[in-house]
Amino acid sequence: PGDRMYVIVDGKVKLGQTSGDGRESLLAVLGPGEMFGELSLFDPGVRTSTATALTDAIVLGLGNDQLRPWLAGRPEVAAALLQALARRLRRTNEAMADLVFSDVPGRVAKALMELGEKFGTILPDGLMVTHDMTQEELAQLVGASRETVNKALADFAQRGWIRLESRQVLILDVERLGKRAR
Repeated sequence: PGDRMYVIVDGKVKLGQTSGDGRESLLAVLGPGEMFGELSLFDPGVRTSTATALTDAIVLGLGNDQLRPWLAGRPEVAAALLQALARRLRRTNEAMADLVFSDVPGRVAKALMELGEKFGTILPDGLMVTHDMTQEELAQLVGASRETVNKALADFAQRGWIRLESRQVLILDVERLGKRAR
């Protein structure tokens, strides 16, 4: 059972789940200032996902025994935690809707845009997104096969919207990729 939550101080952490038959799904890629394991504060059950560092990472573990009384005396921190949980639920709802209503290229475009917002660096020729994921992990993030995701990436590159690099994507045309993400 989960007995602590974690805050990422530095680095990138992926959250994922594995099905009974061994297939993996990537739920999120988190960076500095984001947290995971917070559900155990309110629902002390078995962990439902795993956290794995994508890069060297520093995380701060906060035990539930100390955290709950500390939160009780700090309503502003408790409210911020609830706000973070609400954002996570909203992202989950959006991801479910995307699986139903968006095609794979649209989901890939949206994932690249979201990763760019979190981890992107503005360069003279575009937005460099250092996502630190394999192509298989990117496919798991959007709920598709690696082959289908690779086709979408190749199409975006052929259109001049992106340039692929090792575990990085340079978004050359943020506007067009953003429109494809909708």
